[in-house]
Amino acid sequence: MIQRIQSIFLLISAIALALLFKFPFAVSDQATASFLADRRFDILDHPALMILAGLGALLALVALFLFKNRPVQLKLSTFVIVLSVLLIVFSIILFLNESKAVAKSVNIEDGLGVYLPLAALVFAVLASRFIKKDEKTVQSMDRLR
Repeated sequence: MIQRIQSIFLLISAIALALLFKFPFAVSDQATASFLADRRFDILDHPALMILAGLGALLALVALFLFKNRPVQLKLSTFVIVLSVLLIVFSIILFLNESKAVAKSVNIEDGLGVYLPLAALVFAVLASRFIKKDEKTVQSMDRLR
């Protein structure tokens, strides 16, 4: 039961990635012909964003329930970190490529979805750190036996 803090961090990471399906990255005041046709830029605008967010949330949940197998849990949390970084980079690239086509008069405001992948990344890194710490503790206890 030394896994409690990691479980909380993995749960928060999974929730943050799942909330991306609800909250947009950016909201505009006018509809445009590009990705802001519905006045929202969210992960539903591109299939790769949906896959990265869904897979990251799923892996974080799976890692949450693998608390008895720390090496596998560590690998899955590392995959969640990689998916979170890919999600951030890919969404920035998409936004910058598509925002060139938007007129200067359109006001674009960032939404909560901008910060959720960063939160998922931070909590996945924290979970990974504490999983490593627990693994070292268990190995040191095994040496004492």
